[in-house]
Amino acid sequence: MSTPQTDAPSFSSLPLSPAMQATLQSLGYLSMTPIQASSLPLTLAGHDLIAQAKTGSGKTAAFAIPLLNKLDVRNPAVQAMVLCPTRELADQVCQEIRRLARSEANIKVLTLCGGSTMRPQIESLAYGAHIVVGTPGRIMDHLERGTLDLRHLNTLVLDEADRMLDMGFHDSIVYVARQCPKDRQTMLFSATYPDTIAKLSAQFLRQPKEVKVAATHEASKIRQRWYQVDRDTRLDAVVKLLLHYRPASTIAFCNTKQQCRDLVDVLMAHGIEAIALHGDLEQRDRDQVLIQFANRSASVLVATDVAARGLDIANLEAVINVDVTPDPEVHIHRIGRTGRGDAEGWALNLASMAEMGRVGNIELLQKRESEWHKLEELAPASDDPLLPPMVTIQLLGGRKEKLRPGDLLGALTGECGFVGSQIGKINVTDFHTYVAVDRDIAAKVVAQLNRVPVKGKKTKARLLKDVQRQERD
Repeated sequence: MSTPQTDAPSFSSLPLSPAMQATLQSLGYLSMTPIQASSLPLTLAGHDLIAQAKTGSGKTAAFAIPLLNKLDVRNPAVQAMVLCPTRELADQVCQEIRRLARSEANIKVLTLCGGSTMRPQIESLAYGAHIVVGTPGRIMDHLERGTLDLRHLNTLVLDEADRMLDMGFHDSIVYVARQCPKDRQTMLFSATYPDTIAKLSAQFLRQPKEVKVAATHEASKIRQRWYQVDRDTRLDAVVKLLLHYRPASTIAFCNTKQQCRDLVDVLMAHGIEAIALHGDLEQRDRDQVLIQFANRSASVLVATDVAARGLDIANLEAVINVDVTPDPEVHIHRIGRTGRGDAEGWALNLASMAEMGRVGNIELLQKRESEWHKLEELAPASDDPLLPPMVTIQLLGGRKEKLRPGDLLGALTGECGFVGSQIGKINVTDFHTYVAVDRDIAAKVVAQLNRVPVKGKKTKARLLKDVQRQERD
C-alpha cells in the first residue's frame, strides 16, 4: 500500500463547489488529515478505493465529501449508501454527513439499522432519500422486501469493513453489493487489512487505488505499562489496577464474551460499577449500557473488540487490555481510544507467558520495547470506594410522546429545585428518557420526578439499576 503524504494540504486545493468549500471552512475543516489528503484526490477523480485508517482519523469526511460532491439534489432517489457494523457508528456517520451537507437544505439522509421497527423506515424510503446509512443485515432486509431501490446508486461505502466481517456480515455485504449498479464507485475503509479484506475487495471493487495511514500514537500522551499475570491472577489484577490508578472512566478489553461476563462479576463483587458490552446483548440493553457509560454513571465498560467498534467515548482516562489481542493493529486501535485531543491517558496491559509472542508483535509494530512493572507495586490509592460520579434515572416516555431533553431539564431546574450543574447527560429514546444526576441527589430526583409533571404530564421515574435488577429477577 502507498504511504500518504506527510504535509497537510488545504481543502481549498480540492475541486469542490464554492458551497462545499464554504461549509468546510465554517466547520473548521482547514487542512486535511493524512487519510483525507491521500484519498480525496483519488475518489474525487472517480477511482474505487481501499483505505486503511482507524476511527478518529477523519475518514468519515474522506468518503462523505466525494459522495456529496456528485449528488443530484433534484433527484430524490437513493444515490449513495454507507454500510457500517453497528447502529452507533451509523448514527455518527449520518450526523457527520448531515453537517457536511448543510449548504444544501434539501439533502435527505436516512439511517436503516436493526433494533428499530421497519414501518417508519419503509415510510421514509417511500417518501424519498438521497443517502442511506445502515447495517448490512437491515439493508439486506429492505432489498429483499423491495422497499429500497438502488437503481440510481452511484456510490457504495463500506466503513470499518474488517469489523463487519468479524461480526459475520460477509454474505450480507456480498448480497448488497450485487444489488448495486455495476458502474458505481466503491470505497472500502478498514482499520486493519487481513486477508479477508483483500478477498472481499477483489469481488466487487474495480481497479481500486490503495492508501494506508499508519496507526500510531504519541507516546507522551498515552502512557503504556505492562504487567505479567497468570490465568488465576488476571481478573484480580484488573481490580488492583483500577484501585491503584483510580481512573474515572475505563474501557477493559477482553478477547471473549465469557471473559467479559466473568470480569464484570469480579469487579461488581469488589464494589466497582462495571457493565458489559458484547455481541449477545439485545439492542435495547446495548443502548442502555452505552448511555450509562457515556454519562459517567458506570466506571468501567468491559467489552469485546467487535462490540466496542465504532464507539467514540469522550474523556476516556484509561484502557485496560485484559487479554492480549492476536492482531497487533487491534492493540493500537484499542489504546488509541484514550489520550485523545489534548488529554493524556493510561494504557494498562496484562500478559501471561503464553502471550509473549503477541507482545513481541506489538513491540515490532510500535517500534519500541514494552515497559514492564510488577503487580506487587500496585496498592490502593485511597480507602474510598471507586464509585462513578453520576447515577442514571429512567423515565417512561420519550420521542413518541414528543419529550425533549430541554423539557426534562426545565422540570428539574424549575419546580424540582435542582441546580443545572447537578444534572448530566439527558438521552431521549423512542419510549424512555434517561438522565444522569449527581450520585448524592439521585433518590431525591426520583421522588421529585414522580411528583412533578414533565411537559404537563405525570411520569414514572426509577433508578435504571433498579429497573435492570427487576428485569433480571
